[in-house]
Amino acid sequence: MTARGMTSDTQAVLSRRAASQPCTDRTAEGGQPSLPFQSSTDMILERAKLKNEIKDYVFITLGTAMYAFAWAVFLLPYEIVSGGVTGMSAIIFYAAGIPIEYSYFVINAILLAVALKILGFKFMTKTIYAIFALSFFLKIGQMMVTGDDGKFIQLLGPGQDFMSLLIACSMIGTGLAIVFLHNGSTGGTDIIAACINKYKPISLGRVLIAVDLLIIGSSVFIFHDYRKLVFGLCTMAIMNFVLDYVMNARRESVQFLIFSKRYKEVAEALSKEVRHGITLLDGHGYYTGDDVKVICLITKKYENVTVFRTIKMADPKAFVSQSAVIGVYGEGFDQIKVKVKKDATNENSIRNEQPAQTD
Repeated sequence: MTARGMTSDTQAVLSRRAASQPCTDRTAEGGQPSLPFQSSTDMILERAKLKNEIKDYVFITLGTAMYAFAWAVFLLPYEIVSGGVTGMSAIIFYAAGIPIEYSYFVINAILLAVALKILGFKFMTKTIYAIFALSFFLKIGQMMVTGDDGKFIQLLGPGQDFMSLLIACSMIGTGLAIVFLHNGSTGGTDIIAACINKYKPISLGRVLIAVDLLIIGSSVFIFHDYRKLVFGLCTMAIMNFVLDYVMNARRESVQFLIFSKRYKEVAEALSKEVRHGITLLDGHGYYTGDDVKVICLITKKYENVTVFRTIKMADPKAFVSQSAVIGVYGEGFDQIKVKVKKDATNENSIRNEQPAQTD
C-alpha cells in the first residue's frame, strides 16, 4: 500500500506505532532510515527458523528411533550382516582384534571432520545428535529383545530370517530417508553419501550400495560364511531401494497445463495457494480458431490435491492436463549439481565485458 492509497486513520495508526519504536529501530546503521516494523519482521523470521530447526530434530529423532528399533529387533537376533561403519568395525575386530567401539569412534570422528569441511557445521551438529540418539535407541532396542538367559529373542520365531530382513530393511530405509530429508545424517557411510550427493547428481541409495558392497564383500574373508554374505547383500539392496523410493516420492514433481476462459482467476488463486511460479502460454484452437491462454505450472507431487481443488473452485469447467516430470531444477526445487569449468566461466565473463563493435 502506498502513502497515497492510505486513509487518514491508517496513517495515524502507523505514525503512532512508528513513534513508539525506539530510535534504533527507525534508523539503521549509517543513519539510513529503516522500516518501522523491521524488528517485528526479523522476530517472525527468527521464530520460523527456530520452528524449522525444532521440526528437523524431532523428525531426526523419529528416524533414528525407527532405524535402531529395526536393527536391534529384526537384524541382531538373526545375526544378519549389514553394511555401514558397524560392519566395517566388526571386520576390523575379527581381523586385527581391535575392539569395535574404538574403531567405530575413530572412523566416525574422521567422517565428521570431513562433514565439517564439506557440509558445514549445521550438518555436523545434527549428525552428532543423530549418532548419540541412535546409540541410545540401539541400547533400548537390545534391552527389549534380550531374554532372562541373556540371549536375544527372535521375535518372528526361528527360521524366519528373510521375513525379518524384509521388515527391518523397510523400516531402516524409511528411517534413513526421514533423517536425510530433514538435513541430518546417522553418521558413518551416510556422511560419504551426503558429501557425494551434494556435488554430484547421484542418488543416496546408489552411493550407499557401492560403499556397503565393499564392506559386506570383504566380510567373506573374515567370517567364511556365504549364507551371511547373501543375507547381507539382500539387506543392502532392499534397504537402499526403500531409501530411494521414499526420497524420490518426496521430491517427485508434476507439470500442469490448464486451459480455462477464466485463466486470470485460476492463475491468481494458484499463485496464492501453491506459491510456485506460473507461466501463461499463448495457444490457438484448431477447431474454433480462437486464441486461448494456457497456464503452465510445475509443483511437487504431494501438492496435487491442493492444485486440483484450487482449479475447481476458480473454474469448474477448466480443462487440465497433468504429466510426470523426471527432474525439476531451480528455485523452489532441486539444485543443478554439475561443475562448470573455470576456463569456460572466465571466457564467458570476458565476452560479456567486451563492448559491442559499431560499424
